[in-house]
Amino acid sequence: MSSKTPKGRIQSTLRQFLDSEASGGIILMVVAALAIVTANSPLAETYFHVLHIYLGPLSIQHWINDALMAVFFLLVGLEIKREMLDGQLSSWSRRILPGVAAAGGMIFPALFYVYFNGADPAAIRGWAIPTATDIAFALGVLSLFGSRVPASLKIFLAALAIIDDLGAVIVIALFYTDELNLLALAAAAIVIGNLIIFNRSGVRQLWPYLALGAVLWVLVFASGIHATLAGVILALTIPLKATPAAPEASHEESPLHKLEHALQKPVAFMIVPIFGFANAGVSFAGVSLSVLVEPLTLGVASGLVFGKLVGVLGTTAVLVKLRLADLPAHASWGQMVGVAFLCGIGFTMSLFIALLAFDDPAMQDSAKIGILIGSVVAGIIGSLFLTVFGRRGGAKSVSAV
Repeated sequence: MSSKTPKGRIQSTLRQFLDSEASGGIILMVVAALAIVTANSPLAETYFHVLHIYLGPLSIQHWINDALMAVFFLLVGLEIKREMLDGQLSSWSRRILPGVAAAGGMIFPALFYVYFNGADPAAIRGWAIPTATDIAFALGVLSLFGSRVPASLKIFLAALAIIDDLGAVIVIALFYTDELNLLALAAAAIVIGNLIIFNRSGVRQLWPYLALGAVLWVLVFASGIHATLAGVILALTIPLKATPAAPEASHEESPLHKLEHALQKPVAFMIVPIFGFANAGVSFAGVSLSVLVEPLTLGVASGLVFGKLVGVLGTTAVLVKLRLADLPAHASWGQMVGVAFLCGIGFTMSLFIALLAFDDPAMQDSAKIGILIGSVVAGIIGSLFLTVFGRRGGAKSVSAV
């Protein structure tokens, strides 16, 4: 990053990002608990009925999952682009530790899931469910430890979760797209081409991008690809520079930064909680304890708890052992174990993938129970490690993020 960029402003922007994600995570915890209580209360019938009321061509739940979540993915795409070009992931030396850890944190949870469900052709579609990390939830838990956790560890977790989100977007595009409408796909490609032309020709007003983005969402929805990916595609075309020839110092005033700043609070405090409330509600009526030992539930839960631990901590240990990277500055191995467990809080993205993977409500409920159990257990164990090791001085090493 250029030395011309005011350091104080960079730190302020990063702090706002971490704070908004952390606060949003705490709200999400409350909303998730409220959804579960509602789904098992006298209001349960009303709760599920309202979600299935149709407004135009889609039900309320589909409007939330396909339209509102497209805005969530727009923010994810903006964060990915900013961090890759102008932030904590702007060089390979900064990308290697969170990047490899994120890859390990996706591969090993999938392997745990496949171990339990490899023989079931229906259940195997859910292999990607435990690969996700919920950045809002994880940072929300981490924020509770305040200064007992070094800032470098929070940045590491944020960077890892952002790369994890990118992996989830790729997985959704490649593995959860069934039938394609080639005509709609061709029309979407034309819209994307126009967005790129806007970027290359120096258009810096946001409204032309957002207007075409709405058209892109309709076409992607019609194409058979999940409509939320339109948000990511739109984000990648939003300019990072304020003007075509602007210096890096003006990035704070760029269309990308303006849109990202405008979306952070609505997404953290409205869209994600609405999604959580609409999708976390699992009715336990008629559910026996046997669901806890079903392969699908075990695969999701074990993937989130143990798969994430092995993947994130294992790859980190290998990189450090080979001297290809260092631990985040002032972080101890005990704290790294805690953060590796926190990566097992999959919630938002895991729920989203579960809905894409299964049409059967019973399988969706089993996956949701696995997500809830795995996320809660991972969060509790991670918190215990951070409580124990947070009071001790961490190993001082050069930050790799």
